[in-house]
Amino acid sequence: DVQLVESGGGLVRPGDSLKLSCAASGFPFPSWAMNWIRQGPGQELQWVSSIDSTGDITHYDDAVKGRFTISRDNAKDTLYLQLNNLKTEDTAMYYCAQPNPRKSNSYLARGQGTQVTVS
Repeated sequence: DVQLVESGGGLVRPGDSLKLSCAASGFPFPSWAMNWIRQGPGQELQWVSSIDSTGDITHYDDAVKGRFTISRDNAKDTLYLQLNNLKTEDTAMYYCAQPNPRKSNSYLARGQGTQVTVS
């Protein structure tokens, strides 16, 4: 079974930084592009960032571009998201997600999430 386990969230002040991790298992992680998505209080699920299988190609939502950095370590089956210069509007549950290759903005699996609160 696919398992995605996020960690690294917390309560921080505006301008602070956090690094989120996602440990993957149950599928060939190095062969898959991966995403970070988030859901703020009372909001819909929002795509944040994506990375290709090799880590060479990354994409970001405009709201986080220049502040967040997605990366991966295929030797450790781990996905990361570095969050810098955090803003109150970044408060959300953050999930790593395995994208559905047959349907955009759709996911085959996601983890239980890690909470980021900026206040």
